Amino acid sequence: MVAHVTTVAFQGVETMPIDVQVQLTSGLPAFNVVGLPDKAVAESRERVRGALAAIGLAQPPKRITVNLSPADVLKEGSHYDLPIALGLLLAMEAIPSDALDGHLALGELGLDGRIAPVAGVLPAAMAAVGMDKALICPASQGGEAAWAGEMEIAAAPDLIALINHLNGSQVMPVPQPKLAPPVQDPPDLADIKGQETAKRVLEIAAAGGHNLLMIGPPGSGKSMLAARLPGILPPMTPTEALEVSMIHSVAGLMIGNGLSHTRPFRDPHHSSSTPALVGGGQRARPGEVSLAHNGVLFLDELPEFQRGALESLRQPLETGRAVVARVNAHVTYPARVQLVAAMNPCRCGNLDDPDLACSRAPRCAADYQAKISGPLFDRIDLTVDVPAVRASDLDRPPPAEGSREVASRVAAARLRQTRRFAAYPAEGRPRTNAQADGQILQDIATPDAEGRKLLTEAADRLKLSARAYHRVLRVARTLADLQEEEMVRRVHVAEALSYRRVPVRG
Repeated sequence: MVAHVTTVAFQGVETMPIDVQVQLTSGLPAFNVVGLPDKAVAESRERVRGALAAIGLAQPPKRITVNLSPADVLKEGSHYDLPIALGLLLAMEAIPSDALDGHLALGELGLDGRIAPVAGVLPAAMAAVGMDKALICPASQGGEAAWAGEMEIAAAPDLIALINHLNGSQVMPVPQPKLAPPVQDPPDLADIKGQETAKRVLEIAAAGGHNLLMIGPPGSGKSMLAARLPGILPPMTPTEALEVSMIHSVAGLMIGNGLSHTRPFRDPHHSSSTPALVGGGQRARPGEVSLAHNGVLFLDELPEFQRGALESLRQPLETGRAVVARVNAHVTYPARVQLVAAMNPCRCGNLDDPDLACSRAPRCAADYQAKISGPLFDRIDLTVDVPAVRASDLDRPPPAEGSREVASRVAAARLRQTRRFAAYPAEGRPRTNAQADGQILQDIATPDAEGRKLLTEAADRLKLSARAYHRVLRVARTLADLQEEEMVRRVHVAEALSYRRVPVRG
C-alpha cells in the first residue's frame, strides 16, 4: 500500500500541490526520500524518526521510501516533516486510512514530537481553500491560517495531539484570526523643528504614493522625516493587508504574529546585496522591495548602495513586480512600493557651506551623484533639499501641527483617489495617483490650457523624458487632490515641476 498526504511547494507567493507518497516494502531497513529534495527535506527522515520515538512508536524494520511528486520540482524547506510523518503513520496503520482524505498538511517536527512553526502557512491555507481541503498546521500559526477563509483547521501543538485528533479521541480548539498589536506611539512629525518645505513634500508623497528623494547635509533630519512617513499613511485595506501578509508569511516574518494593517517600512543597510534588495539567492526568498509591498522602502545613503543593486530596482519600481530568474523556474514577487531615499549632496555632505565644503567642490558633488544613474533618477517623482537646521530653530517650541493633522489630509486625498478609480475595471485599477498610467492618467490628470502650456514648455526646456512628463502629471493630480480641486491647474503643474530635478553632473 502507498499512503498519500498532500502538502505544497512554494514558488514565490504561489503554491504548487505536492503529493507525499510513503511506501513500506520488505528488505533491509532504510529510509529514503526522493523527488528532488534539498538538504532540509533530506534531513527530515531523522526528525521524523526522533519524533515517532518520542511518542512511543518504533519505526518499522522495513524499507521506507518517500516520493515527493511531481519529482522534477525542487522541494525546499522543513515543512515537509509533518506530511512525511503522517504518511508514515498511515502506512503503519497508526491512524485510520481515510483520516487524511481532504487534508493539506505542513509543519516542522522536533525530536520531542512537537510541531514547530514554518514559513508559508498563509499561502498554504489559501491553497487549501482553493482545493476545498482542510488544513493541518502548527498550533502557533492557527491564527495566521484562519485569515484564509472558511475552512477546517487542525492547529496541533504536537504529534500525539494530532494523532488523537485524527483518531477521534481528542478535539482541538478552532483557531481564530489573529491580529498583530497596533504600533504604540509612532514617531510624530511634531518632533521635527523647521524643514517646512520637506514636510510639505512628505505630505504630497504620502497623499499620492510618490517616490521621494531628500538631499541634504548630515544631521539635517532626512532619516527623521522618512521614519515619520508611516505615521501619516492611511492603514492598508483588507486586500492590501492580505497581500503583504502572504509575502511576509513566505519570508517567515509572520511566525507567531498576526495580520497587520500597518504599512510596511523597510530600511535595509547600504551594504545590502542585489538578492537582499530584489530577492533570490540559493533558496529564492523575497527581497526588501517585496517585503515593503504596499508600504515604504527607505534607502538611506543612496549613493553608498552597490551600483548593481540600485539598478536592479528599476524594473520593480516601474512594474510593481520583482522577477527572480532561476535555472529551473522564474519566481515573481509583488513589489508595489513607495521608494523614499536620502543622500548627501556630496561625499563630505557640506557642498552648500563654503566654510565646510572640501576643495574639490563642485566636482565632488558631480562624482558622488553620478553613482545614481539617470534612469533611476527618472523614476523619482519628488526631489527636495533638506538644508541644515540652525540652532535658533532647535530652541523654538514644537510645531502646532503634527502627524495626526497631516494624516487626516492624506486620508482625504486618498479617499478621493479611491472614489475616482472606482469607475475603472478592477483589472489593472490603480490604487494611488502614482500608479495611474495610460488612458487613466489622461482622464484624471490632464491640466487646463495654461497648465498644459506650462508643462509643454518646461518639458522642452528641461528635456524631460516621457516618463518624467507623466510623473509630473501624477504629482500635479495629487496636489489638486490635497486642495480638493477636480481640475489640475497651472499652479499645480508649476509646483510639481519645482520638485523635478536632475542630479549634478560634471
